[in-house]
Amino acid sequence: MSQKKVDRYKKEKNNREKLQKRERRILNLEKVVVTVICIAVVGWIGYSAYDLVTREDPNAEQEVVTTEMDVTAISDYLNSLSQTEAE
Repeated sequence: MSQKKVDRYKKEKNNREKLQKRERRILNLEKVVVTVICIAVVGWIGYSAYDLVTREDPNAEQEVVTTEMDVTAISDYLNSLSQTEAE
């Protein structure tokens, strides 16, 4: 082996434990992220299924709420704007 190879091997051997710790840390972080994503997906599916099961019958009669609003002031204002532009 050449001296460069020997030096490189010694350097890698000295840093091997540090590199392995870093790789294990990254692997554990990836596992945690995947686990959180899986839990979120399963929770979302469960919530959607629960909402679908407990939803009220769409064919049942429902009370209709009607709201009336007086918009004459807005109509008068818009008409006055259109008359001003026409002049």
